Amino acid sequence: MDKATPLRILVIEDNPGDFLLIRDYLEEQIDSLDLIHANRYSEAKNILSIKETYFDVILLDLTLPDNFGEQLITDMMSINKGAPLIVLTGFSDVDFGIKSLSLKASDYLVKDDINPVSLFKSIKYNIERKKTNLLLEESEKKYSNLFQLSPQPMWIFDTEKFDFIQVNKAAIDHYGYTEEEFLSMNMTDIVVFNGDEEEIIKKAKDISSSNNVSKGRYTHRKKSGEEILVEIYGSKIQINDKDFESVIAIDVTEKVRMEHKITKAIIKTQEDERFEIGSELHDNVCQILASSQLSLEMLKDNLPPNAEQWFNKSKQFINLALEEIRNISHKLAPAFFEYTTIEDTFHELLNDINANNKYQIDLKIEEEVVNQKIASELQLNLYRILQEQLRNITKYANADHITVELKLEQQELLFNIIDNGIGFNYDEVKKGIGLSNIKRRAELFFGKMEIESAPGQGCKMIIQIPLQSNK
Repeated sequence: MDKATPLRILVIEDNPGDFLLIRDYLEEQIDSLDLIHANRYSEAKNILSIKETYFDVILLDLTLPDNFGEQLITDMMSINKGAPLIVLTGFSDVDFGIKSLSLKASDYLVKDDINPVSLFKSIKYNIERKKTNLLLEESEKKYSNLFQLSPQPMWIFDTEKFDFIQVNKAAIDHYGYTEEEFLSMNMTDIVVFNGDEEEIIKKAKDISSSNNVSKGRYTHRKKSGEEILVEIYGSKIQINDKDFESVIAIDVTEKVRMEHKITKAIIKTQEDERFEIGSELHDNVCQILASSQLSLEMLKDNLPPNAEQWFNKSKQFINLALEEIRNISHKLAPAFFEYTTIEDTFHELLNDINANNKYQIDLKIEEEVVNQKIASELQLNLYRILQEQLRNITKYANADHITVELKLEQQELLFNIIDNGIGFNYDEVKKGIGLSNIKRRAELFFGKMEIESAPGQGCKMIIQIPLQSNK
């Protein structure tokens, strides 16, 4: 989608001045624009009630003469035909912004913060996200139909010994074992444990001993050696007064790959925007300030004596602004892909937080890692993980020693970030946005994140990423 893409947009706005400003913004960014204007909710309702009416996006002022606030959003969602709904308001209320998104609005923009580029970006992003969601919904619908209409692998197993008692044809076809082979096997024979065998078996026994429907996600291995990701749904049954469990196994390997692909696309979009902003700051704003320095220098010989101190202060402020902008642009757009190594970039990031020598910092990157060809996308995510965790440490840990380790063990990249701070109870904070972002970034590369911490015992973050899966 670009400026040439034709768009049909409904603007629901009762303030003529605001509407004209929005119209000008849209016309500046969109070459082929079909703009429809409604002054009231009732007018918008009439427009949307026409059967053939279709809009690519709806821009909604939050305060109308006949409706406003949460009720307005709720009512609009009830008559909307699927177009992304972007809320426009004069209030920068973060909580209400979050609330509006929970009411299924696509985005929340404060009028005072809007400019032509930001408005177009929001429209573009929400239209593209709608298309992606429709594709995902269509994929999920097909997946659901296959689940409902096609036989899925099923088996019954002994909850004490985990022996297979019975398997269906779909399981035989999908996993490649004959019925005789299955019945001579144990459930643990098809599970890939990755070093956590005891934990998985204990969890399976705990689930089997309960009366609830059991569910979980596991990696299974077919007879061919192929590994697949399956969602397991099981329920307890009794045969001859003995407890067994009946299981349906759904192969979600492709679904998870699609989710990873979508999430990677979202993160790539975010990174592209960061690079764009960082580059604009570095290449444009810095050049303007540098030109200002030159222009200011030309005045030096013509200054009266009493103006010299103000001249020097102006130069000092411009130098300070240049330095700050360069620092911000480097954080937004790390340049280790072309101009430096991941080790140098890590050094720069660690030096940034240690400008006042508050921390003793140890950076340990094994030579094998330096020589290993790591995909640039993975390098950038390692940088972002370190950036996020350093933010957590400086904000919460009250530490004075930070260790960062990057090493290879059996084709697995181990990334450890350790501090000697006050520590925390992981179960109480693991749903935080920062740690969730780190966990998501690790999982995008088929890795995992572990936290070792307790109050008063510092924190060790362990990121494990298999390199063979990320070639």
